[in-house]
Amino acid sequence: MSEPESARERAILDLARFLVAVERPHPLRVAIDGRTAAGKTTLADALVAPIERLGRPAIRIEIDDFHRPRAERRGRRELPPWRRYYLDSYDHPAIRAALLPLGPGGDRRYRSALFDSYHDVPFDEPLRLAPPGAVVLVDGVFLCRPELDDLWDIRIFVEIDVGDTLRRGPIRDLAWRGGTVEEAARSYHTTYIPGEDHYLAVVRPADRADVVVDNRDPAAPQLRFRAEQGARS
Repeated sequence: MSEPESARERAILDLARFLVAVERPHPLRVAIDGRTAAGKTTLADALVAPIERLGRPAIRIEIDDFHRPRAERRGRRELPPWRRYYLDSYDHPAIRAALLPLGPGGDRRYRSALFDSYHDVPFDEPLRLAPPGAVVLVDGVFLCRPELDDLWDIRIFVEIDVGDTLRRGPIRDLAWRGGTVEEAARSYHTTYIPGEDHYLAVVRPADRADVVVDNRDPAAPQLRFRAEQGARS
């Protein structure tokens, strides 16, 4: 495998090598957590090719494909938007049912998506069979909250500043929500940022992570590994 040329390619290859070296008797379940617009999906997608070149199959799952229906996400009007975002965005029992078979004692039959939040309809998603040596890359927000934390063998936290979220997120969101950058930014101030601030304060996912990826400069992400990396069973 040829050595990468850019700082970003080197960081991704180092992270892929770390993941491939972690062995479990079941597929390796990797949570890629972090703030909105941290670069979680981009990182997870970029890890697929080097992991497979290093000899292990890679599976991609996005937690955004496990949203609850819109009426449920917006139902509790007595709560502020950020609180509904934290409590009601994702169907935690469905996530557990879809991913638990990948863990110890499971039959490796999983679902990679359940709900199309853009169209507000369920996906017609069949059961899939994961190879026993697969690396399962799951990206999304709030992955280390107590309802989901035991699903993961490895936890990666993608770290950025709130200012990075505000610079990247609203511009990215225009592609699917329309409107103006200013309108998109309002949702960040009322919903995403305070909801994620609450999660970071209560759960402290960066402190629990096996790897923290400082992605303030996406061209040169910096990796910080825990001393006991990969020690969890």
